[in-house]
Amino acid sequence: MFLNLNHYKLDVYKSARELRIECYKILSLLPESERFNLTDQIRRAATSAVLNITEGCSRKSDQERRRYFEISRGSVIELDSCFDMVVESHYIQIEKLDKIGKLLKTTFILLSGMLKK
Repeated sequence: MFLNLNHYKLDVYKSARELRIECYKILSLLPESERFNLTDQIRRAATSAVLNITEGCSRKSDQERRRYFEISRGSVIELDSCFDMVVESHYIQIEKLDKIGKLLKTTFILLSGMLKK
Protein backbone atom coordinates (compact mmCIF):
# COMPACT_ATOMS: atom_id res chain seq x y z
CA MET A 1 0.00 0.00 0.00
CA PHE A 2 2.43 2.67 1.15
CA LEU A 3 5.46 0.99 -0.41
CA ASN A 4 3.83 0.57 -3.85
CA LEU A 5 5.58 -2.76 -4.48
CA ASN A 6 5.15 -4.89 -7.61
CA HIS A 7 3.09 -7.67 -6.01
CA TYR A 8 0.09 -5.33 -5.86
CA LYS A 9 -0.08 -5.54 -9.66
CA LEU A 10 -0.04 -9.35 -9.87
CA ASP A 11 -3.27 -11.11 -10.82
CA VAL A 12 -2.61 -13.79 -8.19
CA TYR A 13 -2.40 -11.15 -5.47
CA LYS A 14 -5.55 -9.40 -6.67
CA SER A 15 -7.44 -12.69 -6.81
CA ALA A 16 -6.32 -13.76 -3.32
CA ARG A 17 -7.22 -10.36 -1.94
CA GLU A 18 -10.69 -10.49 -3.46
CA LEU A 19 -11.09 -14.04 -2.12
CA ARG A 20 -10.23 -12.80 1.37
CA ILE A 21 -12.78 -10.00 1.14
CA GLU A 22 -15.52 -12.40 0.00
CA CYS A 23 -14.64 -14.86 2.76
CA TYR A 24 -14.97 -12.12 5.36
CA LYS A 25 -18.38 -11.15 3.97
CA ILE A 26 -19.69 -14.70 4.32
CA LEU A 27 -18.52 -15.12 7.93
CA SER A 28 -21.56 -13.32 9.32
CA LEU A 29 -23.75 -16.10 7.90
CA LEU A 30 -22.10 -18.74 10.06
CA PRO A 31 -23.67 -19.57 13.42
CA GLU A 32 -22.21 -18.15 16.62
CA SER A 33 -21.30 -21.70 17.66
CA GLU A 34 -18.65 -21.71 14.89
CA ARG A 35 -17.08 -18.43 16.01
CA PHE A 36 -13.95 -20.08 17.43
CA ASN A 37 -13.81 -22.89 14.91
CA LEU A 38 -14.71 -22.48 11.24
CA THR A 39 -15.05 -18.70 11.39
CA ASP A 40 -11.56 -18.21 12.80
CA GLN A 41 -10.10 -20.87 10.50
CA ILE A 42 -11.58 -19.24 7.39
CA ARG A 43 -10.35 -15.83 8.52
CA ARG A 44 -6.81 -17.12 9.14
CA ALA A 45 -6.58 -19.13 5.91
CA ALA A 46 -7.92 -16.27 3.76
CA THR A 47 -5.45 -13.84 5.32
CA SER A 48 -2.60 -16.35 5.03
CA ALA A 49 -3.23 -16.78 1.30
CA VAL A 50 -2.73 -13.05 0.71
CA LEU A 51 0.15 -12.50 3.11
CA ASN A 52 2.20 -15.45 1.87
CA ILE A 53 1.96 -14.19 -1.70
CA THR A 54 3.17 -10.82 -0.44
CA GLU A 55 6.06 -12.31 1.50
CA GLY A 56 6.98 -14.69 -1.31
CA CYS A 57 7.27 -11.80 -3.74
CA SER A 58 9.74 -10.09 -1.42
CA ARG A 59 12.14 -13.05 -1.38
CA LYS A 60 15.24 -13.06 -3.53
CA SER A 61 15.73 -16.78 -4.12
CA ASP A 62 13.42 -18.87 -6.26
CA GLN A 63 13.36 -21.60 -3.61
CA GLU A 64 12.17 -19.20 -0.89
CA ARG A 65 9.58 -17.64 -3.20
CA ARG A 66 8.21 -21.05 -4.14
CA ARG A 67 7.88 -22.03 -0.48
CA TYR A 68 5.70 -19.03 0.32
CA PHE A 69 3.58 -19.63 -2.78
CA GLU A 70 3.16 -23.28 -1.68
CA ILE A 71 1.99 -22.12 1.75
CA SER A 72 -0.44 -19.70 0.11
CA ARG A 73 -1.81 -22.46 -2.12
CA GLY A 74 -2.17 -24.68 0.95
CA SER A 75 -4.29 -21.96 2.55
CA VAL A 76 -6.51 -21.86 -0.55
CA ILE A 77 -6.95 -25.64 -0.34
CA GLU A 78 -7.75 -25.25 3.37
CA LEU A 79 -10.45 -22.71 2.50
CA ASP A 80 -11.95 -25.16 0.02
CA SER A 81 -12.21 -27.77 2.79
CA CYS A 82 -13.69 -25.22 5.20
CA PHE A 83 -16.43 -24.33 2.75
CA ASP A 84 -17.07 -28.02 2.13
CA MET A 85 -17.74 -28.32 5.88
CA VAL A 86 -19.91 -25.20 5.82
CA VAL A 87 -22.11 -26.68 3.10
CA GLU A 88 -22.08 -30.16 4.65
CA SER A 89 -23.25 -28.66 7.96
CA HIS A 90 -26.07 -26.83 6.14
CA TYR A 91 -24.85 -23.44 7.35
CA ILE A 92 -24.84 -21.94 3.85
CA GLN A 93 -26.23 -23.24 0.58
CA ILE A 94 -23.62 -23.93 -2.08
CA GLU A 95 -25.33 -21.50 -4.46
CA LYS A 96 -24.44 -18.62 -2.13
CA LEU A 97 -20.77 -19.59 -2.39
CA ASP A 98 -20.54 -19.31 -6.17
CA LYS A 99 -18.32 -16.21 -6.16
CA ILE A 100 -16.03 -17.69 -3.51
CA GLY A 101 -15.83 -20.93 -5.51
CA LYS A 102 -14.74 -19.08 -8.63
CA LEU A 103 -12.16 -17.06 -6.70
CA LEU A 104 -10.83 -20.22 -5.03
CA LYS A 105 -10.34 -21.87 -8.42
CA THR A 106 -8.75 -18.79 -9.98
CA THR A 107 -6.38 -18.22 -7.08
CA PHE A 108 -5.41 -21.91 -7.00
CA ILE A 109 -4.70 -21.95 -10.74
CA LEU A 110 -2.66 -18.73 -10.58
CA LEU A 111 -0.64 -19.97 -7.61
CA SER A 112 -0.02 -23.28 -9.37
CA GLY A 113 1.28 -21.30 -12.33
CA MET A 114 3.63 -19.35 -10.06
CA LEU A 115 5.02 -22.65 -8.77
CA LYS A 116 5.72 -23.93 -12.28
CA LYS A 117 7.93 -20.96 -13.18
